[in-house]
Amino acid sequence: PIVSVDATIYFTMMRFAPALAFARASTTARHGGAQMALRMMSAAAPGPKPASPEFSSGPCKKRPGYDVAALDSRTQGRSHRSKIGKERLALAIDESKRLLGVPDDYLLGIVPASDTGAYEMAMWNMLGARNIDICHWESFGKGWFGDAISHLKLRDSVEVNEITADYGEIPDLSKINPDNDVCFTFNGTTSGARVPEGCDFISDDRTGLTLCDATSACFAMDMPWDKLDVTTYSWQKVLGGEGAHGVLVLSPRAVERLESYVPENRPLPKIFRMTKKGKVDTAIFKGSTINTPSMLAVEDYIDALQWTDSVGGVPALIKMSQDNLGVIEKFVNENAWIDFLAKDPSIRSSTSVCLTMDLDAAQIKKFVALLEKEDVAYDIGGYRDAPPSIRIWCGSTVEKKDVEALMPWLKWAYEEVKA
Repeated sequence: PIVSVDATIYFTMMRFAPALAFARASTTARHGGAQMALRMMSAAAPGPKPASPEFSSGPCKKRPGYDVAALDSRTQGRSHRSKIGKERLALAIDESKRLLGVPDDYLLGIVPASDTGAYEMAMWNMLGARNIDICHWESFGKGWFGDAISHLKLRDSVEVNEITADYGEIPDLSKINPDNDVCFTFNGTTSGARVPEGCDFISDDRTGLTLCDATSACFAMDMPWDKLDVTTYSWQKVLGGEGAHGVLVLSPRAVERLESYVPENRPLPKIFRMTKKGKVDTAIFKGSTINTPSMLAVEDYIDALQWTDSVGGVPALIKMSQDNLGVIEKFVNENAWIDFLAKDPSIRSSTSVCLTMDLDAAQIKKFVALLEKEDVAYDIGGYRDAPPSIRIWCGSTVEKKDVEALMPWLKWAYEEVKA
């Protein structure tokens, strides 16, 4: 019987026991003694393996030193409407704004259904007031175009212009009409191509709104907030958080659209509703979420924000990501059989790094499987709609030393497949 352990500590331990068991088992498998030695080298090993083989593009690797047991457990089993629940949600919102440098007059809120939910909320509430330019060069941007014409049926009431390019490229963004609303993806997670630094293609004198899907860019790239009216992201990307929650950032111009435009004959599900009696529901942007969030996921996010602050803020995260990309750029320059899907360095993503090889689709599948079997790299297959390729996540939670350790293994796997 337990008699010397405080009851609160005991029940907290019980609550976290499954997660702790998983974390400890993972740590033992990856870092413990003989098991680690076996994993680090194989008979034909070209060198040490990455200490962390997690290179998935979402959900992404946890921050270095992450420990689920270190999360604040006070909100577990508590209502998100409780005093502590609202305080922690408000903290996540306030710290997000501070670290990202979001202007004081912008609103930031936590919303359902990851980045997808956040972006759909914006589309369903705001589009249709004027003509629209939709720019896409990868699968998710193409999805927003499809939703606009097939589900929202916006071509029944306004012009919807498609401005597009192939994977690895970006379209001619000078075609954007500043009087139109514009939808675009800041960083193409599935193509490895991002918009140019500064977003100068967006007019300072625009009358339309800009709706930016920045899910794999926020916290990894400079966000020119004066150019962005609606910005969405998910903390499961760059910060390595948990899935299911999105973040929505609104400029004063976006708020004005919400309060002045009501789409005709467009029913809005409850989780999409952002206004009450003709005014934006500001409670959403202070921590009163539309539906029930996972408070454990919120604590996980707060942990990632605290880590961001501790390493030097967003500028430090940007540098970490760019340094990781630099490792791959050097490797590509030294090996003729591999190349970037985005060949222009000025539009090359530093997070979702997409690479083509002198291999066909079946060979690439074997290449990916070999590296996973060796516990060298997990989940690096290219996106299903992309050209045959691999995709290596190089956000700041991935350590440079692991990217460096991965490079010889890419060559090893290529030679194994080609043999």
